[in-house]
Amino acid sequence: MGTFIPLLLITFCCIIIWRAGDGFMTASEYIGRNLSEGVRGATINAIASSMPEFFTSLFFLFVLKDAEGFSGGIGTTAGSAIFNGMVIPALAVLAVIAMKVTKRVHVSRKVLLRDGISLIIAELIFLILISGSTLYWYHGMILMGVYCVYIVFMFSTMKRSDAEKQVEDKLAEEAAFKDKEESQGSFLKGLITFDLERVFIGKKEISKVSAWFLLSFSTLAIASVCYFLVLACEWIGSDTYTISGLGTFNGLGIPVMFVALILASAASSFPDTIISIKDAKNGQYDDAISNALGSNIFDICFALGFPLFVFTMIKGPLEMPPAIVDLSSELRFLLWLLTVLAVIIFTGSAYFGKRKAFLLLGIYVLFVLYVIGRGTGNEFAQSIADGLVGVVKFFRLS
Repeated sequence: MGTFIPLLLITFCCIIIWRAGDGFMTASEYIGRNLSEGVRGATINAIASSMPEFFTSLFFLFVLKDAEGFSGGIGTTAGSAIFNGMVIPALAVLAVIAMKVTKRVHVSRKVLLRDGISLIIAELIFLILISGSTLYWYHGMILMGVYCVYIVFMFSTMKRSDAEKQVEDKLAEEAAFKDKEESQGSFLKGLITFDLERVFIGKKEISKVSAWFLLSFSTLAIASVCYFLVLACEWIGSDTYTISGLGTFNGLGIPVMFVALILASAASSFPDTIISIKDAKNGQYDDAISNALGSNIFDICFALGFPLFVFTMIKGPLEMPPAIVDLSSELRFLLWLLTVLAVIIFTGSAYFGKRKAFLLLGIYVLFVLYVIGRGTGNEFAQSIADGLVGVVKFFRLS
């Protein structure tokens, strides 16, 4: 019973994030419809699908108000990054193969190298920055600056011909939106099913105004539910927790970072999964993969950088105990290693089939087992953790 209530709450949060994420995605796709494939996936789609990680990290820091709260944000973004890099591309590819859309997916190695190398550099910068015992406002500002550089780079690589092609396709895309609108039902049904497209657009033609209203409300809904997601993770990680009117319950008594690594990250990655599967189904394979990689860059640089910047500006420097510094270093270095491995798998050939998909899923399963082992004090997992921290400390002192 101790973990049943928070797990039920996380399931509810997952559903709301999914439904609100659909509305957010519809609005953001319309707003960014003139961007080239690959650029849109790594920017508009990535930001849209990363709102849960952003708000979860924000609430972790401002609800717990300490280094453990920041570690919860690190756990959410790191777990989500590994989920995005391993599970989402694999599920997207397996989905289109299962639907017999194609037997294997052809992806642009240039796009994957571009986003993959950018992600590896961003993670390395984060690993170097978040390695001291005290974090200041400029640490958050530097991380946000890295994301701004990435955005500028993405738009600078968007060829003029790509932009012109998107303008030519504008009428076709708007026609697709119109066809979709005709299938939408009543306002009441939209409220009951939390279908925000029905509520804000209905049978009308989508416009900039309705798109921005839909975007704003979806953001508010995601922000609200992420607060409860943080509470549920805090309850599971606590020794005991109290719910007014229900009583006191036993948690698992483990660091909140480990809870966030598995549960919060999976819940917040739900929109990324749906978006990438839809992109792959529509033949937009570059977007399906670059969305996942671009989401990771947003998570690392902005979803953690902005809360850290705001918190330290208001509360002052954030003191990080040695245990949390080591835990964060271990996790970030592991994330960096897995990202390098994923990029190698992605770019090994121009095709993505079942073999690569199952390989990525197998790596993620090993990661989950490692996290469970760390949370339960398994000696083998602890020895791996000691090795990871030792490598980070060696390079830090060199």
